[in-house]
Amino acid sequence: MDEVAAVSVTSTATIRRADAGCIASLAELRTALWPGEDVAAHLGEALGALGQPDRAIAFLALDAGGTAIGFVEASVRHDYVNSTDGSPVGFLEGLYVVPAARHRVGRALVAAVERWVRDRGCTELASDAAIDNTASHAAHAAYGFEETERVVYFRKFLSA
Repeated sequence: MDEVAAVSVTSTATIRRADAGCIASLAELRTALWPGEDVAAHLGEALGALGQPDRAIAFLALDAGGTAIGFVEASVRHDYVNSTDGSPVGFLEGLYVVPAARHRVGRALVAAVERWVRDRGCTELASDAAIDNTASHAAHAAYGFEETERVVYFRKFLSA
């Protein structure tokens, strides 16, 4: 069984699978990572993802007082994922840890995702980060990811 309901991280933090009871905390942390949308939009997206338990998952890191201090979201993708060898592929959709808890719980959040995607037949876990997000690049390297390529996107507006 792949239930990762609660996995102790340290003496002061716990990793637990997100559910409807902690969706508000998840939405707040998502807003910290992706501030372009408000908490209400993140709440809707998180509820939608949690409604697909075989395709998507979220885990929360909780401190000793039960306050959410980080989250990770992942999915199983069956389409092509850059620089991977097959399908399905686990994909790390988002990872955020509050600044005061960084370097303490990120690795445990990623480990929970690794167990979950393995249980779904995945042999690879992929992710991405903006080209200028060097802190994310360093975190990925610390979690055992290898950089596979860099991409710059372009667009051109066309007149009517």
